[in-house]
Amino acid sequence: MRPADTALLVVDMQSRLMPVIADHERITWNARRLVDGAKILGVETFATEQYPEKLGGTIDELAELIDTDIPAKLTFSCGSCDSIFRHLLDTGKHRILVCGIETHVCVQQTVLDLLAAGFQVIIAADAVGSRFATDRDFAFRRMETSGAVLTTTEAALFELCEVAGTDEFRAI
Repeated sequence: MRPADTALLVVDMQSRLMPVIADHERITWNARRLVDGAKILGVETFATEQYPEKLGGTIDELAELIDTDIPAKLTFSCGSCDSIFRHLLDTGKHRILVCGIETHVCVQQTVLDLLAAGFQVIIAADAVGSRFATDRDFAFRRMETSGAVLTTTEAALFELCEVAGTDEFRAI
């Protein structure tokens, strides 16, 4: 991943759903690290919300950091958010780093659609969650065997930094 060819996609990290996600504090903390790091490195960040009228908006910890409009959707995949996909294609962003919830629903369907559209997809596994570990684990297996790459938040941030000793590296 390089800042010039990578975008961060935050999938449906919403106020009414986060409290029931297993280990939601760690997932929120890691997603915040990704969004902060993306901002420092100039990596474009996008977010989506699944049926916000029922599930609430993006959690405050992330919403305050995301500079783009956050589109609402009813489909599970973010593929229905045409403006995001179109922008990524138009700007040559062919690598998408994904975090969010739930792993086996919106994240998985988004990842499969991104792969089908020709993107390279990297999943920050410690910034993705579901209510139940079995759902999360099987979704990881399916996404990985479909071509997605699993990594961690810290590994992704170091990869995007490329080199130690820079102001960006120190900030992260």
